[in-house]
Amino acid sequence: MNAIAVDTSADSPQLIWTEHPRPRPAAGEVLIKVHATAVNRADLLQARGRYPVPTGASTIMGLEAAGEVVELGEGVEGVDVGDRVCALLTGGGYAEYVTSPASLLLSLPHNLSMDEAAALPEVFYTAFLNLYLEGDLKPGERAMIHAAASGVGTAALQLCALTGNPVIGTASASKLDTILKLGAERAIDRRSENFADVVREWTEGQGVDVILDPVGADYLDANLQSLATGGRLVIIGLLSGASAELSLGRLLMKRLQLKGSVLRSRTLAEKEAITRKFKARVWPHVLSGELRPIIEKILPIEEADEAHRLLATNQTTGKIVLSVTG
Repeated sequence: MNAIAVDTSADSPQLIWTEHPRPRPAAGEVLIKVHATAVNRADLLQARGRYPVPTGASTIMGLEAAGEVVELGEGVEGVDVGDRVCALLTGGGYAEYVTSPASLLLSLPHNLSMDEAAALPEVFYTAFLNLYLEGDLKPGERAMIHAAASGVGTAALQLCALTGNPVIGTASASKLDTILKLGAERAIDRRSENFADVVREWTEGQGVDVILDPVGADYLDANLQSLATGGRLVIIGLLSGASAELSLGRLLMKRLQLKGSVLRSRTLAEKEAITRKFKARVWPHVLSGELRPIIEKILPIEEADEAHRLLATNQTTGKIVLSVTG
């Protein structure tokens, strides 16, 4: 089969579509013929050698895929060859074939294209996990989403709108109209506005209950200022760095919770538990068409280099999808 490899012989890493061994499904796994995958920031870091691959995971990039089941591993039940599925992966999605535990598969309705399905797992799992399981967002509570026009951000806005949680988001000026259309009650220009001041005004001084933050260091103090008493800050990325000064006094006085959260390196048992909750609470709304991924662009997988370049510009909204033919 063909898959994307990272060629480090040039001055900068190049992504090339080249021959790889075809994987075989182990017990409890299926083999998927990939029709589409999608690009995530972890892929950009991995291509640059800055994201260690979890033990036992494929060294091929790609954290999600959509396609057709073509082979069943020993002991797999409830799945048939020919089923249309998508799945969250620990790696291997940038390829013609990938294996996945059968327990993590999501069955696709025929009104959902493979390109759309490939753009779903990583961002909707991440948004659901960190808003509702880690962040414990309750009915009526308010949320703030940073990088709200990103893949995770656009998923998080839709989920908050679905569950009736008032939500605001930060983004670049050119993306503010988009996040308002996706359910934000207030869109904050991340360059020209102080989001802590906006939160104070929007909540009449009370603060928000949950903040979803992929930015990290630069936003820490303003995030803590923006939280209500008993609020939860869930950090899912470190775009601005990993070190910042923390006001322990504010943490204590407001009884705040600060959580770090990752998805890729969690155990299979943890991912299975998340998947069960995701299937019960989120997937029915995907099947009904209420939730849809926001896709910036679809490119052939042979143009993975261009897809990475586009995502690195920070000018995209939602997901970039890689289509696999053959």
